Amino acid sequence: MQSLIPFLFLSVAALAAPNPLQVTFHKDVLPVLQKNCQGCHRPGEAAPMSFLTYKSTRPFAKAIKEAASIRRMPPWHADPHFGKFSNDKSMTQADINTLVAWADSGAKEGNPKDAPQPVSFIDGWNIGKPDLVLEMPKPFTVPAQGTINYVHYVIPVGNKEDLWVERAEVRPGNRAVLHHVIAFVRPPGSRWLKNAVPGEPFTPQRENAFGGQWLTAYAPGMPPQVLPPGKARRVPAGSDIVLQMHYTANGKEQSDASKIGILFAKQPPQEQVLTLAVQNDRFKIPPHEANHEVNAELVLQKDSTLLALMPHMHLRGKDFLFRATYPTGESEVLLSVPRYDFAWQLIYEPAGEKLLPKGTRIQAVAHFDNSANNKANPDPTQPVRFGEQSW
Repeated sequence: MQSLIPFLFLSVAALAAPNPLQVTFHKDVLPVLQKNCQGCHRPGEAAPMSFLTYKSTRPFAKAIKEAASIRRMPPWHADPHFGKFSNDKSMTQADINTLVAWADSGAKEGNPKDAPQPVSFIDGWNIGKPDLVLEMPKPFTVPAQGTINYVHYVIPVGNKEDLWVERAEVRPGNRAVLHHVIAFVRPPGSRWLKNAVPGEPFTPQRENAFGGQWLTAYAPGMPPQVLPPGKARRVPAGSDIVLQMHYTANGKEQSDASKIGILFAKQPPQEQVLTLAVQNDRFKIPPHEANHEVNAELVLQKDSTLLALMPHMHLRGKDFLFRATYPTGESEVLLSVPRYDFAWQLIYEPAGEKLLPKGTRIQAVAHFDNSANNKANPDPTQPVRFGEQSW
């Protein structure tokens, strides 16, 4: 019996370690990249390198292995113990093993005939061909240095009747200096940005002066808006689209001319989609505080269906949690992000129909790290209050 023990052990070890020399780019790796990476890793998208071909991917084999092994890529920060999400971008362990084996075995190309069909991407748009494209009338010049306050562009839609938006996407003109864009619907008669001249850049006198309904946005990691069938956002007749632009100087004067594409519903929707903010802008984070808690909440005034959750903090953001407390007194965690990363503005879409009855209280609990241990912290010696700039 003793002589069988090493025999069985060696047999199991052999089964657990497949021959890495069999892994090739075209047969094994390319399908993984198509499923997990090419949405961003292709020309014209957010990632700095393309993973469409062997030639463009091969120099990054070791970096791909590292990023996949520690699950830094694809970016996904939800705690798996709370909630299920239909847009979960986590890579399976089998796919991670394939990328690791490929890098460890010399990143072989293999036979191009083994490659799957290329994924068909619509050039310039991820939502399909838009029904309407609205562009900044003229480029905005971003200076080489200094702080640039938020710039707003008011663009008339020209619609004589109500429109319903199913899909919308902001296409950044210059990702190098454009931190984010939020597109709002400004209904007719609104006093928000009343002094802005349509088509001209405008900076409000005070921060956080929102007066429209969220339509869509661009930020690193944020997907375009694609709503389920039967759900849409309303654009009242005579509305404007307001583009809120956040630029950051990077040492070289540059220009940006961004645009938004919109696809309309072909028939009136069954449900109207609205974005609500569970927000607290009256906090103060002390210097050197490593775990400062900030809370916010709102109570739903109507029966609702939860479509998405988006935690948002700036450079000192540490973790974020959404909790729902129902009229019955029961509560549950809707989303927990234990390691918030400001570099990736992710949206989390609950799987299935998540019904929230009237009277449900939505609570947000966030923690900030204003200590020197936070590598993203610009200055741990300063108290921090609400502000639009990232620092």
